[in-house]
This record gives sequence, C-alpha cells and structure tokens, in this order.
Amino acid sequence: MLGKLLIKYLKPFWPYVVGVLVFQLAQALAALYLPTLNADIIDNGVAKGDIGYIWSTGGFMLLVSFLQIAANIIAIFCAAKAAMGLGKLLRRDVFERVSAFSEREVSRFGAGSLITRNTNDVQQVQMLAQMGMIMLVSAPMLAIGGIIMALRQDVGLSWIIAVAVPVLLIIVGAVVSRMIPLFRTYQDKLDAINRVLREQLTGIRVVRAFVREDIERKRFEVANRDMADLGMRIGNLFVLVFPAASMVMNLTIAAVIWFGGFEVDNGSVQIGTLFAYMAYVMQILMGVIMVSFMTTMIPRAAVCADRIGEVLDTDTSLTIKPNGVAELPRPGELEFEGVGFAYPGAEHPVLDNITFRAEPGQTVAVIGSTGAGKTTLVNLVPRLFDVTSGVVRLGGIDVRDAAPEALWSGIGLVPQRPYLFSGTVRSNLEFGREGATDAEMWAALELAQAAGFVREMPDGLDSEIAQGGTNVSGGQRQRLSIARAIIHQPSLLVFDDSFSALDLATDARLRHALWQALPEVTKLVVAQRVSTITEADRILVLEDGRIVGDGTHEELLESNPTYREIVESQLGAEAQS
Repeated sequence: MLGKLLIKYLKPFWPYVVGVLVFQLAQALAALYLPTLNADIIDNGVAKGDIGYIWSTGGFMLLVSFLQIAANIIAIFCAAKAAMGLGKLLRRDVFERVSAFSEREVSRFGAGSLITRNTNDVQQVQMLAQMGMIMLVSAPMLAIGGIIMALRQDVGLSWIIAVAVPVLLIIVGAVVSRMIPLFRTYQDKLDAINRVLREQLTGIRVVRAFVREDIERKRFEVANRDMADLGMRIGNLFVLVFPAASMVMNLTIAAVIWFGGFEVDNGSVQIGTLFAYMAYVMQILMGVIMVSFMTTMIPRAAVCADRIGEVLDTDTSLTIKPNGVAELPRPGELEFEGVGFAYPGAEHPVLDNITFRAEPGQTVAVIGSTGAGKTTLVNLVPRLFDVTSGVVRLGGIDVRDAAPEALWSGIGLVPQRPYLFSGTVRSNLEFGREGATDAEMWAALELAQAAGFVREMPDGLDSEIAQGGTNVSGGQRQRLSIARAIIHQPSLLVFDDSFSALDLATDARLRHALWQALPEVTKLVVAQRVSTITEADRILVLEDGRIVGDGTHEELLESNPTYREIVESQLGAEAQS
C-alpha cells in the first residue's frame, strides 16, 4: 500500500521528482570526484612540493564543492515540494472519502482514529516521501559509485568492503524486522490516547458534574503510559542502529589504515590513494547508514499507509447514483413504505415495517419511549443511513435515486444534539444558505425566537461562536440551529427532539411562529414532550421499532393505550411539580 500511495500521489509532481533524481545524481558525482582530486593534491602537489598544482587543483575542488552544495539545495527543494504536494492531495482524498461516509462507516473506524489517519498517518507518509527522495536516491549512488571508485584506487583492499557492508546490513535487518510489528501497535496506541482525550474534552461538563476528574486522569495515564512504554521499546531498538553502524564504520577505517599502511610502506600504493580509498569507504558506509536510517522510517510509514488505505478503500454504504434525479417533482411530500432498518450484526431490526405519508405543509410528529427508533427514523430521510428494506420517498422520489444536492436542498435538519461551528452567528447561519442577507438572517432568528439574545450579544450577527457552541446555553444553541435550518428554505423541516432544551413558553411561541410563518413547509417532529406535539396534524407512536399508534392527539388519547400512558406519565409528573 505504501508504494501504491507514493506512486499515485507523487505522479502529479513528476517534474520535481525528476529534479530530485537529476540534482542528486549531480551532487553524488561531485561528492565522488572530490576524494580523487584530494588524492591528486597529496600525491602530485604536497609530495612534490608543487604549490601551483595545489592552488589550481584546490580551486577546482572548491568549485566542485560549490556545485555539489547548489545541486543538493535544489534537490532538497524539489523533494520538499513533491512531498508537501503528496501530503496535500492525500489529506484531501481522505477528507473527501470520510465526508462521504455514512454514520455506519464513521462508527466503524471511530472519529478519533479517522482524525489520526488524516493527520499523523499522512504526515508519516509525507515525511518518508521527502526523506526517501533525498536519502534513498543519493545513498545508492554514493554506495555504488563509492565501490567503483574505491576499486579504481586499490583492488587489494576490496575484501574489507565485502565484509563490512554485509555485516552492517545484517545488523540493520535484524533491528528493523523487530520494529515493524511494534509500529502498528504504536499507531493503535496513538488512536487510543486520541480517543480518550477527545472523549474527555467533549464530555468535560459531565466529568466535572460527577466529580470524575481523578478517574478520567487515571484513564488517560493508563493510555499515556502504554504509549510511552511502547515508544521506549521502539526507541531502545532504534538506538542500536547508529552505534552498531558507527562501530562497523570505525573498525572498517581502522582495517583500511592498518592493511593499507603495509601497502604504502612497500610502495605499491601512494599515500594520497590511501586517503582517497578511506574517503570512498566512508561514502559507501554512509550510504548504507542512510539506507539504514530510512529503513527505520519505512516500517512506520508502511503501517500508516495501510491505515490510510483502509479508509480510501472503504466504500460508503450510501451509494450515490451518477445520474440522480436533480429536481424533486412534489416538494415537501414524504413517504415511508414498509421501511425496515437494522445495524450490521444486530439480532433485531431497529425499525420494522414503517409506513406513513406526510403531505406538503402537514405536521407529522413521532413519539415513543427511549430506544423506540425515533432518531433512526428521521436519519433515514437525509440518508445518514440507508434503509435495509422498504423505500423512503421525498418529493415522490426514492431518496436513493435523488442527486445528493437535490435531496439535501429540500431538507432542513435540526439534529438531536445541535452543533454550531466555530466562527460567528452570521457564519453559522450562512452554513444553512450561503449569501443570505442580514434581513433574511434576522427573519430566521425571529422565527426561531433567537433574535432577542443575539441582539444582546456584543457584536450581534458578528458575535463569536465557539466550536460546538459552548459559549452559549443549550437552549440558545438549539434556537440557532433551528434558525440555520429555516434560512436553508427547505420544503421539509426535520426536528429531532429539537425543543427539549426550551422552556414550555418558548417552545410554544417558537412552534406557533413556525407553523404560522411556514404553512407550506412539511414538518417532521420527533419529541419526548407531549405538549410539543398536541397540535400536530398526525402523531405516530413508536414502540420497539414499530408504529403502534397513528392519529391526532385526541384520537390517540381515546384509542391508543401506549400514547395514553405517555400522556398520563407526563401530566402526572407536571401535576406533582
């Protein structure tokens, strides 16, 4: 998977990759030429006392050195451009793939893991690409070129290279083979610590409300300690590479000096040649060490590439038809026909044989006990999930046959947990409809009973909203979410228990304003509170995923024991309060 990702995402940046190859070759040739020039200065200049030769050859060495530096700088620049481009495209594709996931795929991977895969994992692949283009290109050039040049200088000492290189490769291979499985576990530990931290930040109010700080701190410490211990194991293996490589290198140089000294002594080799040979041996071993360094990065990058590949190779369960219906013929009409839904691996379906129809402008309410399937039912309308049986139609079209833009433009969803994005009141409302005017925003806020507290904010529509809307109350967050859905101008408004944080008076005013101002818009209302739905044109009573009651408030009071029980329990609670 690592090779596949590198080939695919470096392809658009092939000029930079070619630039790396060309300039790394140039700097490698320059590096290989310098020891020969140094040997010439020693043998033909220093040994003979020829100062002019020393100056002329030395000046040429300086020019070659400057060319090597320039080629290296350009090669590093090209590698950085290609690697950064790879990271940008890879993050884009992972983001787009995750954005297309249904709730099913998001739950399978986990939000924390998906974040890690699109940040840390992509960074590891990107780093490998950059370092690989610099080291893995120049290292073989230096090693192979060094061997050729060393043999040209002295064939008699070649046995030292033949011993040193395999020994170094065996040491590195033994270490890397033990590191590969540890890197996969390390990424899993990173997912775990990310998940724990995310849960604690998201649920900070609950943690403090139940005085669970010490327990959550210990939970984080366990995840942190597991990751640190594994990091220590990887580090302990990693630190073996360079001392072992240094030991092999120093022993090799010592052997060259020892055995080469005898050749110099008997006159078969000149002193400059011996120095050049030592330089080439250093280049050969440095090339091997550079490859060794990369081999410690490759296993982790390979694990990260596999994790990224899992996301990219996962198809969403929501299949989008390429030629979907671009316009709904009957806006606002909603129909469920024999709808069933079951989560993968579940023994029993969440919804079973749900059938009803909402006409344009009608208000249909859904009520039932916790776990009855109310939220799952409304999630089927905008295709957060797809039905496992039956058909959901909006505007007379099966939602699976509609183009996503046509489907979502016709729906204004207010989720059970209202979420606001970091920015301002204005930017959150523009999320519902980009380009909305101030007048339209204030009109939507008035309908949602939110205009009052927005006017009291320091900057009105331009007042800051924290991520998740944490700087406003739960009721204000719900009303801003409702205003965002209203300004979307949909033909169907879906309220998933969206009035629960409001007091009874605000709830009543909001519903009255909505019903009066938007008579042509269909409303699908999920509620826990009976008072929210008494004026609905039609009320569906859910129990264990089935419709056990269907009618108006008065009709259900007379004929449906489940609904009557819900009403009596709430009225009893209100009477006692």
